[in-house]
Amino acid sequence: MKIGLIDVDSHNYPNLALMKISAWHKAQGDQVEWYEPLIGGWYDKVYMSKVFSFTDDYQYPVNATEIVKGGTGYNIQLIDGKEVYTRDKDLPDEIEHIYPDYSLYNITDTAYGYMTRGCPRGCDFCVVGEKEGRQSHTVAKLEEFWNGQKYIELLDPNPIAAPDWQKNFQQLIDSQSFVNFNQGVDIRLMTEEKARMMKQIKLKMIHFAWDRMKDGEIVTKNLEMFTRLTGWERHKIEVYVLTNFDTTIEEDLERIYKLRELNVSPYVMIYDKEHLPKRHVLRKIQRWANSKWIFNSVNSFDEYKN
Repeated sequence: MKIGLIDVDSHNYPNLALMKISAWHKAQGDQVEWYEPLIGGWYDKVYMSKVFSFTDDYQYPVNATEIVKGGTGYNIQLIDGKEVYTRDKDLPDEIEHIYPDYSLYNITDTAYGYMTRGCPRGCDFCVVGEKEGRQSHTVAKLEEFWNGQKYIELLDPNPIAAPDWQKNFQQLIDSQSFVNFNQGVDIRLMTEEKARMMKQIKLKMIHFAWDRMKDGEIVTKNLEMFTRLTGWERHKIEVYVLTNFDTTIEEDLERIYKLRELNVSPYVMIYDKEHLPKRHVLRKIQRWANSKWIFNSVNSFDEYKN
């Protein structure tokens, strides 16, 4: 078979599902390539993958006998005014658990994958609970997608919520690779044991999140404990600050100033940013807080905006 692949979002970040689909079809002896409408001719099957629901769909005709669309961007549907995740386009197990075809993106030194899926939180702004379940559980050993690469991009939504997190952490420690927890780590679930073990993992930076004002006490308490035990501060700890969801501008700034006080770096995330007016104050707050050299030299947003 002649297989074509379309990364609808872009090629700026590798699409894990397409790398697995490519690996599976190549194992069957099929010809796999990026879909080329002008020179590729006719394809037996074309896979289109979209990660983000706000990304525009592929705008051109597809020359194929069969077209398969999948990924969170396609699976989220608007039903009765609410975004609902449908599972009919999930990868089958034989593809989900295959070693990715990193050559698709010419990747040689980085491994991408999930060791755990699911999250107990069920936040309204996040699809993970509905998509993967409200319980974090281990789905793969590291070796399923890593084979000695220098860097590991771990895509787990809540890696320290899994009951067997210690075994997963130990695999990351033993790998001696540089690890990035791509989706962040739930600081509310941090313990001294987890902090000490995390310190043994080779991390260039660790990301946490302070999404809800009501979590302020546990977030600040655990951040203080984590920085004390690891010795890491703003150069190595970044905390996502969700805005434009259910907080006021004053509450957004309160969290940013508190994180500065704790000597960690805030990173402002704007919910539904694509519909936010170009001159909205949150865009200015984001530019101020996320540009570290500006944030470290300009002490307050009032000073920055003036």
